[in-house]
Amino acid sequence: MQGAAIKRPVLITIVCILGFTWIVFSFPGVFAPSLKKLGDWYPALFGILVATSFISYIGLWHMKRWGVQLFLISFFVKETLLVLINDVSYAGIFFSAFFICSMLPFYKRMDVNL
Repeated sequence: MQGAAIKRPVLITIVCILGFTWIVFSFPGVFAPSLKKLGDWYPALFGILVATSFISYIGLWHMKRWGVQLFLISFFVKETLLVLINDVSYAGIFFSAFFICSMLPFYKRMDVNL
């Protein structure tokens, strides 16, 4: 499927729109004073995780396998970081798990090229 465009399923479209909405509302949190209290490194790391999530949703929007892979990596890094600072959000884990379960059935149909 190198030359043909892959049609994006409705479920992936919904996941991407929800993800983009989450990114829009979470990006201003990078500059929140409460993050600065967690450490000098945390706002920068949180910003990198938000940017990585945004990039993964772009890859997913274009039906690229690297979008799913990048989302999985950013999910596990984010959850590891939240466990380390003792700020686990079970709702966040639930929604991310739902997103992952929504992506995986379509993974084989996604394009392997950049």
